[in-house]
Amino acid sequence: MKKKERIGSEICRLKDQRLEKVLRRPGVSYEEVAGGGTLTPEEIRVVETEIKYEGFIKRQINEVGRLEKVERIRIPEDTDYRNIHGLSSEIKEKLSKIRPINLGQAARISGVTPAAVSILMVYLDKVRRSA
Repeated sequence: MKKKERIGSEICRLKDQRLEKVLRRPGVSYEEVAGGGTLTPEEIRVVETEIKYEGFIKRQINEVGRLEKVERIRIPEDTDYRNIHGLSSEIKEKLSKIRPINLGQAARISGVTPAAVSILMVYLDKVRRSA
């Protein structure tokens, strides 16, 4: 059996026996939960890491997907940021000066808040629907 298969099999076993919930607790190690076994120390570290950080990893994967979606939302070149209600004057000025080509680029501008990106996203959606 290959390393990846052994790790996957052990994670499934721990989940089937509901031991992964115990292993997620701070300070609890694989050895305390599962006892000995046939895994190497490296494989044990991978099993512990994958189980302990599973929620965080899923959130990060979702965030990457969301960011990829934001990168695909194009901003028309002729967008007049002064007409977007809810944006601060400073953000309107920065967007007008930099002229980002998509929402992802706008989000990376210093001072542009997540709330401003949301407002811009709603505005662009409204413009698309009316076109």
